[in-house]
Amino acid sequence: MNGMLRRMLTTVVVGLGVVLAAAPLWAHHAFSAEFDAEKHLKFTGTLVKMEWTNPHTWLHIEEEWAVEAGTPSALLRRGLSKSNLPPGIEVAVDGYQAKDGSQRMNGRDLKFADGRSFLLGSSGTGAPSETATPASAK
Repeated sequence: MNGMLRRMLTTVVVGLGVVLAAAPLWAHHAFSAEFDAEKHLKFTGTLVKMEWTNPHTWLHIEEEWAVEAGTPSALLRRGLSKSNLPPGIEVAVDGYQAKDGSQRMNGRDLKFADGRSFLLGSSGTGAPSETATPASAK
């Protein structure tokens, strides 16, 4: 009985470990689940609000556009911080619209009026290549 109980307990612990390890994968979505690589957008607008949260930051641009960006830590590594994005600042964004046609987009690039630009996108989500020029921008 002792050996059987030990095997059962090991199976339960291993199974729980697998479920917990996979939880972040379920929570994080792939680009193609929400956004359309054929709906490339590029516009300039005024930042209304910035949400510096995990797993993605969100920039809210006038006229109710919500732009999904990478994680706060990824943006920090690229030199972009929340203090760079105060409400009222003029920004140009480049990205891909949500499949449902709503005013949400997956941000690819962010450009400030002074010419500085930053990669907004997340890597490993299936988004169009960070180095490729979108077909609609050619």
